[in-house]
Amino acid sequence: MNQTRTFLLFALMAVAFMLWQSWEQDYAPHPVETPAATTSTTGAGSAPGTTPGIANSGPESAATSAQLITVTTDVLRLTIDTRGGSIVRSELLKYPVAPRTKKDPDPAPIRLLDDSATDYFAAQSGLVSADGAAPDHRTVFQAAQTSYELATGQDALNVDLTWTDASGVKVVKRYTLHRGSYVIDLDQQIDNGSGKTWDGNAYRQLQRVNRPAPVYSNFLQRISDQSRYGFFGAVWYSPEEKFNKLDYDKFIKDPLQKEKVTGGWVAMMQQYFLGAWIPPAKEANSFSSTVVDPESSTPHYVIRSVGPQISVAPGQQASSTAQLYLGPKLPEQLQTVAPGLELTIDYGMLKIFAEPLHWVLSQLDKLTNNWGVSIILLVLLINLVTFHFTNAQFESAAKMRKLKPRMDALKERYGDDRQKMQQAMMELYKKEKVNPAAGCLPLLITIPIFYGLYYVLRDSVELRQAPFFGWIHDLSAADPYFVLPVLYTIVMLAQQWLMPPAAGMDPTQAKMMKFMPLMFAVIFLFFPSGLVLYYVVNGVCRLLQQWWVTRRSEAKQAKAAA
Repeated sequence: MNQTRTFLLFALMAVAFMLWQSWEQDYAPHPVETPAATTSTTGAGSAPGTTPGIANSGPESAATSAQLITVTTDVLRLTIDTRGGSIVRSELLKYPVAPRTKKDPDPAPIRLLDDSATDYFAAQSGLVSADGAAPDHRTVFQAAQTSYELATGQDALNVDLTWTDASGVKVVKRYTLHRGSYVIDLDQQIDNGSGKTWDGNAYRQLQRVNRPAPVYSNFLQRISDQSRYGFFGAVWYSPEEKFNKLDYDKFIKDPLQKEKVTGGWVAMMQQYFLGAWIPPAKEANSFSSTVVDPESSTPHYVIRSVGPQISVAPGQQASSTAQLYLGPKLPEQLQTVAPGLELTIDYGMLKIFAEPLHWVLSQLDKLTNNWGVSIILLVLLINLVTFHFTNAQFESAAKMRKLKPRMDALKERYGDDRQKMQQAMMELYKKEKVNPAAGCLPLLITIPIFYGLYYVLRDSVELRQAPFFGWIHDLSAADPYFVLPVLYTIVMLAQQWLMPPAAGMDPTQAKMMKFMPLMFAVIFLFFPSGLVLYYVVNGVCRLLQQWWVTRRSEAKQAKAAA
């Protein structure tokens, strides 16, 4: 396969990939906001996948919240509502909404959990009991203060919320936050001061609304918004069934209902960030999903984990623990929090290529402290590994150009008899020891790298707002001034000039090749600048290698002629 056909196939695949992504976003099934089925919003008993006694209530039931508590560490700022002891806001202090600039050196941090109506997302927990008093996520707790902050030199911070029933049952809900960590420990301690045994269950759940449809000012802004293509919804994991997604439209059509899951977790995720409830590794939990107010314009989607039964004799204590992760999708951290949690970095079918690329880039970034420089070094490493195969491709192309007069003569001799012409050309290739398929292997390497690196740049939080140099302030976003796409177009033009179309190329294909630089310029306008940087540097490397092979081939021909 010659160089021009390689470029053509690559361009067609890239265009097909973009069209497929756009179709998936615009025409794939979306959550149904007004389903025919009706799910109860006052009790969980009638809702599929719920546990009796757990009420499904949205933020409207918390309108009379007595208190909001602010908790601040070096990486998190939480807002806890004393109604239910729910975490209703979480700000990730190390991750600003927009890149830092001279005009805005301290932009607002990303808010993951949010109590606003349009972006509602809360982490809730509670206890349920069939015949005893139990505080669920609507019950008002008491707190000693309204503000907590991790002090200098302090490694952990406890926030206690207390509820006491007239029967003598007392519950202390304790959140423990740690320095430098996005993991929050939850301990619901039950002190049975009543005269009978307390039986019940602990549960943890995430509740959120679907994101509103983004509004774009133009088509370019719309197609270049990479967040449109990432998964936004619920996910869960079990050691037996591994990582599973739960689209919002499946909450009613095919709700989650799993009993006795040991070593799993439930989560809500989006591009770069997630919230996940992680029960104790050896505790068997039931996982379920339901919908609150399914017929409203903004239904609330709930994914829940319910623990095993707890029995507390009179005068005794018991507790239920869990962990809540609210933070970025950093693979090294997620692997240490819970098995399978790193799978929320969703590279889809291309993870076999994306994960090694991410690992290599991470190691290079530790050396360079610049993801853009790391991408350049990755290009050089790949070109070093594939040098022999790429060299064979260019040498084959040079030999085929040498055979062009004889191939033109074959074309003139056989005219429209393409079968005889192909047979004659294959005999010529065999006689002159030319391999027309020499360019296939570099293509087989290039295409997986292209798609794998695309997903790494789109879904790796480390590359979010990662600057390069000059005008590139975010390698995961499109080049704001289109400099890199223009540079790549110039590189392609130089390659075309150095390697004219091969002999025997179909005239239509030859005309298409003339438009290839423009086609790539349009394609790369919408891709992350880090990906375009990769192909600019890769194109320059291949251009230099092509020039060197061509010059060496011409020198050999001149020497042979002399």
